[in-house]
Amino acid sequence: MDESPERLPISQWAEDDRPREKLARKGKNSLSDAELIAILMRSGSRDKSAVELARSMLQHCGNNLILLSKLGIDDLMKFKGVGEAKALSILAALELGLRRRHAEALARQVVGSSKDAFELFYPFLADSHYEGFWVLFLNRANCKLAVRQISEGGQAGTVADPKKIFKMALEHNAASMILCHNHPSGNLKPSEADVRLTRKLKEAGQVMDLPVLDHLIIGDEKYYSFADEGML
Repeated sequence: MDESPERLPISQWAEDDRPREKLARKGKNSLSDAELIAILMRSGSRDKSAVELARSMLQHCGNNLILLSKLGIDDLMKFKGVGEAKALSILAALELGLRRRHAEALARQVVGSSKDAFELFYPFLADSHYEGFWVLFLNRANCKLAVRQISEGGQAGTVADPKKIFKMALEHNAASMILCHNHPSGNLKPSEADVRLTRKLKEAGQVMDLPVLDHLIIGDEKYYSFADEGML
């Protein structure tokens, strides 16, 4: 049988099929995730082209770039043909993508929806394997003043101290706030503890004239909004 074209070195592919040439001629949107990663790696292994190797890495992560970004250098180097240089290039590119997203969110300072708040919180929580509790402090025009971490816990939970939260709010001269924590499991359903804490902080905010506008639970690239779901 003839050897599969993808098993040949990319230099032997038809020019229009080579990722670099394809990027130059047709633009970045014409490339698959595997082809973009192949460009970063520059070469494959003895048995696989760079595209095949990239595709196997993505398949290992369920074709999910978020899960791929959570792998460490040692995890990436377990793939045959991926050395430290390739692993570092992949991690650097994924981190740049995350930072670009954060920069775009920062450019939109006004928080008018749960989606706006999610975009501000997400870069801080995207790669975390542990639960963390964060707060977004807003001024009277609903513009971001600061995003601050309150606590970090284990894989099953974290603790948010109301005194610490409201102390920070006063220090930032905040007019309102949005709460956020992540569920590393990806399950967005709020626990009873989440509901109780949200209710407690909302009541405290009403007393102090520092309203809690929302509480987001983030898992992978999705979120649950207490305000959107009528739970606040």
